[in-house]
Amino acid sequence: MLNPPGGNTPDPRARRLTFGDVVREHRRSYPDRVALVDGDVRLTWPQLDERTNRLAHALTDAGVGRGDRVLWLGQNSFRVWELLGAAAKIGAMVCPGYWRWAAPEMAFAVEDFGPRVVIWQDEEIGDTVSKARAELGDEHGALWLRHDTEGPGSYEAFLASGSPEDPAVDVDPDVALLVIYTAAISGRQSGSMLSHRNLLAMGASAAWMGDIGAETAFLGAGPMFHIGNYQFWGVPAFVHGGKNVIVRRVVAEELLPLLAGERCTHAYLMPPTIAQLVALNREAGHDLSHLRASVAAPLWQGTVPTDASRFTRNGGGEGRGYGQTEVTGFAVTGAYGGSGAGNAGRPGPFTAVRVLDGTGAECPAGVAGEICVRGDLVHLGYWNRPEINAERFRFGWWHTTDLGRRESDGTISFLGTTTRMLKSAAENIFPAEVENCIESHAAVKEAAVIGVPNQRWAQDVKAVVVLHADADAVTAQDIVEHCRTRIASYKKPKTVEFVDALPRTKDHAKDYEALDSRFGGGGYPGGDTLGAGR
Repeated sequence: MLNPPGGNTPDPRARRLTFGDVVREHRRSYPDRVALVDGDVRLTWPQLDERTNRLAHALTDAGVGRGDRVLWLGQNSFRVWELLGAAAKIGAMVCPGYWRWAAPEMAFAVEDFGPRVVIWQDEEIGDTVSKARAELGDEHGALWLRHDTEGPGSYEAFLASGSPEDPAVDVDPDVALLVIYTAAISGRQSGSMLSHRNLLAMGASAAWMGDIGAETAFLGAGPMFHIGNYQFWGVPAFVHGGKNVIVRRVVAEELLPLLAGERCTHAYLMPPTIAQLVALNREAGHDLSHLRASVAAPLWQGTVPTDASRFTRNGGGEGRGYGQTEVTGFAVTGAYGGSGAGNAGRPGPFTAVRVLDGTGAECPAGVAGEICVRGDLVHLGYWNRPEINAERFRFGWWHTTDLGRRESDGTISFLGTTTRMLKSAAENIFPAEVENCIESHAAVKEAAVIGVPNQRWAQDVKAVVVLHADADAVTAQDIVEHCRTRIASYKKPKTVEFVDALPRTKDHAKDYEALDSRFGGGGYPGGDTLGAGR
């Protein structure tokens, strides 16, 4: 770097701000305000700052330092926010693993991510964790801490062992902090590394479009292994000194009194849950007047006021936007620049978007190409995937593998994925992962997976299977059960069709269009589908 005029080199720390600095600052700016609520736990910003200091020291004492990794195997908890704050103060990274993983997927994540510390939950998933640990064997030397217990070997005992003093480590805001494993690429999941800068930029831009501030009380009912819960509106509320209310998992009957008692202003809820809440509250009669309907607003009609923010009035809560984990959530929405011809909207203030052809040249308006992104929201790449990263960062842009078009008015249309993807509720399913699982069955020669429309959940998974000629009799239920024990339950086929051979394209690839036509496939993400992109 060139010296500034006068020849004096400034102290670089004066120009850095990390996620840990947000906690430090809020301790001073909001000394009496509550930062986190989780059941009986209520932490003010000063209490959160001290606990993250203790946890940071305990992690350091356990050998966790710059670039090291901590894996969370549990459901939603205030402790995930504590881990992010602590890791931010020492330059480490945290991955909230998918608690619905099957044991082989969980074991894969441990091996792939290589954490020094694993924090796990016994309730609901203890059996899966035990199977994963057995599969890993004794060679994996991580420290395992159980969070839903007390005493030796527990998260709380570990945290209490650390000093309350600030660790005072100089951390670069462009290092990874949050790692989220995304849907499979070439048959296996990959951890998207999001930096301090990514999260702070997202927190600022999303707060602007959602009118999020220190007065916000956000019900974080969405899964903490998913970027949606952080963007809408966990991180914006956190960054602006608001209150995050965490629930372990979604149970509609338990959410109503919580929404009322904590006077939540925002919530991350899926349409089926919203419909349940509206029906339940007709009898319960809770006062929800402080809650704003920002997602699927028509479902709330007559129950809570409609959100008047830019996000909602420009269609964000109804799917007018495009994003993926790798660009820290929405990179394009209708909130930026108002409505237009494109179904996704325009890029936000920290983002540039180009629609490129295969040579890296920009496609003219009206011509489809790959959506590519540059800016402060683009992730650092996938953990431990150098070849994929090199491919996806070519020409100086992040290649989303999604098809789009720049319209004549400057807006962006999302047209679909260049790699096939299915959608079940809010979850993304990549056929390659499910096909790999099915084809690991000894009787299966090959398989293809398509999506068939489901009015409530968007799509159901259908498998089309070819058996070996000499295979023993295999039923559809055998295929489903084979998948149930190896991949997350939502990915397993709902139905199975057996055929003599799969249709092929002229390049001998599996002909998914022919399979869709024969077996009723459709409803793939794209066009006006809620939550375009991934």
